Amino acid sequence: MTAHPPAAAPGGRGRSRRVVAPFAAVSVLISAAALTGCGQQRDAGAYTVMNSSTDESYHRWDAEAMARCGKQLGVTIEQQSVPAAQVMTKALRMASSKSLPDIVQFDASEMPTFAEAGGLVGLRTLGLSTRDIPEGIVNFGSYKGTYYGAARSVNTLALFYNKDVLDEAGLPVPTTWAELGETAKKLTQGKRYGVALSAGGAEDGVFQFTPFMWSNGGDETRLDSPQVVAALDYWKSLLKDGSLSKSTVSWTQADVNDQFMAGNAAMMINGPWQVETLNTKKSLHWGIARIPVPKAGDASVGPLGGAVLTVPNTGDEQRERTAARIVACLSGEREQLTYALNSWMVPANEKAAAVWRKRVPELDALADQVAAARSRTAKLGAGWSSVSLALQSAFQSALTGQSSQAALTRAQQRATSGN
Repeated sequence: MTAHPPAAAPGGRGRSRRVVAPFAAVSVLISAAALTGCGQQRDAGAYTVMNSSTDESYHRWDAEAMARCGKQLGVTIEQQSVPAAQVMTKALRMASSKSLPDIVQFDASEMPTFAEAGGLVGLRTLGLSTRDIPEGIVNFGSYKGTYYGAARSVNTLALFYNKDVLDEAGLPVPTTWAELGETAKKLTQGKRYGVALSAGGAEDGVFQFTPFMWSNGGDETRLDSPQVVAALDYWKSLLKDGSLSKSTVSWTQADVNDQFMAGNAAMMINGPWQVETLNTKKSLHWGIARIPVPKAGDASVGPLGGAVLTVPNTGDEQRERTAARIVACLSGEREQLTYALNSWMVPANEKAAAVWRKRVPELDALADQVAAARSRTAKLGAGWSSVSLALQSAFQSALTGQSSQAALTRAQQRATSGN
């Protein structure tokens, strides 16, 4: 979640637990930092990008892209990678010492918080175009109508399933909640659960809940509505049937993938950032489908996840414009396709996405799911952080005994009050 993700995680790629920083705290810190003006002399030919590419493969892919863009633009681009959960706090510390990097890659769910506090420069004012980018993805990188974050790729969640297990049981891939429940129950045998998902007390769990909430007509502006309660009750029904492990309340999305790969789950809710790892197990034959919906004919609406490249407000307009040119290169059609084919994400650029579909037809269902996906911050902007924290507590309460209605009533109160 978030993912990077989560990535996003959500958000980014969804590989790390992401802590959502409350807006009030960020606003105070950024305001106190007085971002205008540079706090240190910088090498005119060297630019820094801070991201969450701590995985060896992602760090290497990013380094190669930065080297290509640096050569094209005549500058040196240095990569500084920190764990996804630390990007916001690291950026805040650097803002307070007026030593922000030239570019920060935020999880898209965190970007509005930094933008609201005055920490970012609008990319259109720096010369970036949004041509060939779908409106939903432009909105994904925008806050209050200003385009702050350029996405290289986006992701969402889907239903992954073990082809061999379903074939052996003679069962089709489920498409509705009822089918998912029945199939999961039939496939639960011995140490193997029918389905695995993340309901942990972090953004991972919230990211995974949104498809159930949104596809059922629920809304983040009213967490105690009948539609949201029914979605959480559905999760509880899987737990009650024994189709879902009780450990789901502590699992991250990476943990869920580990269970699926180990044969401890016949199906899982997860994202494309797991594909590279899944493919390392040659004996595992997996497929991918849209996340089941409450009833046939309903739209499967998942969360749009991923990271966006932003230009911090440092007060040095010349460096900001060059930083924007670097962002334009890294998020350009050619680099998007290269990055997406490496990472199994979906390119944000429409032309690159069309080529991607032809190159990886096995992930067509994922591209379809992305087309209907929503940004978590589209309605609430920086207010999403309070909703996320409230939902995290609700999962822990409801899945360990409390009624969904009581847990979500409390969550709505927390989201509204910020406590």
